[in-house]
Amino acid sequence: MYNIQHNSKGLVSHGVSACAGCGLELIIRNTLDVLGEDTIAIIPPGCAALFSGFGKEAALKIPGFQGNLENSAACAAGVRAALNAKGNKETTVLAFAGDGGTVDIGLQSLSGVLERKDRILYICYDNEAYMNTGIQGSSSTPYYAITTTTPAGKPTERKNLLQIAIAHDIPYAATASIHNLSDFRRKVQKAKYIDGPSLIHIQTPCPTGWRYNPAKTIELARLAVQTGSWILYEYDNGKVKINTKFKKLKPIGDYVNLQGRFKHLTDEQKKELQENTINNYKNYIKKLENMNI
Repeated sequence: MYNIQHNSKGLVSHGVSACAGCGLELIIRNTLDVLGEDTIAIIPPGCAALFSGFGKEAALKIPGFQGNLENSAACAAGVRAALNAKGNKETTVLAFAGDGGTVDIGLQSLSGVLERKDRILYICYDNEAYMNTGIQGSSSTPYYAITTTTPAGKPTERKNLLQIAIAHDIPYAATASIHNLSDFRRKVQKAKYIDGPSLIHIQTPCPTGWRYNPAKTIELARLAVQTGSWILYEYDNGKVKINTKFKKLKPIGDYVNLQGRFKHLTDEQKKELQENTINNYKNYIKKLENMNI
């Protein structure tokens, strides 16, 4: 376990070597700012390993450890069980993992936690590929996006993590975006006090893997929402609240044309992607609204 004394402001050290424009650093700093120092963080190998560190080196000023890629949720459950055995119901146990370690290799472990109703907060920062190991495609990579394992563009739609979590009948689950940090912070605050498992799935633009100007990170996150590519909503004890809904979506070209991972698209493929995005958005909004009936 690491537990570093600190005097500087915030629970994340300065000078972390994240890529320029990376949304991950914004997420973890805001997460810990909300949760506070009475938090134990479980972080697997991946981009966020920059924060859990190596050996005695760590960027986080709270206790925690780096587990394996596939068992973040199981590790968090074990820490929660140990705290419960000591009568500690107050400390927040945070699992903080990327999409590869969550929707792919870590899904079985996460499913077990959700099924058992272990009281942990799981945050999936989703940069839509295995960015730390060479930009390989994950099941969260969007349709037509180029990765090193989908060089012609991914031929299938992405996996729906939140609906998988909701199917476990957990108390709280939400999506979030770094373009709206106040909304994200509110959701983290709510999740902190949930009596049971909670999951927040936040899109995390990656300049390296998405191949865009690092100055465009927040703009891209906003466009993902405005084009219907990323829907903001939350599931709270059986009730769904759609946080942002549009009568008319912005053209998908506004979003994908800024990213090198979509530069291969033909006009016909862009048209198909536009139609798919609109249809998926309308159908999903309708599905969410029907969940309250």
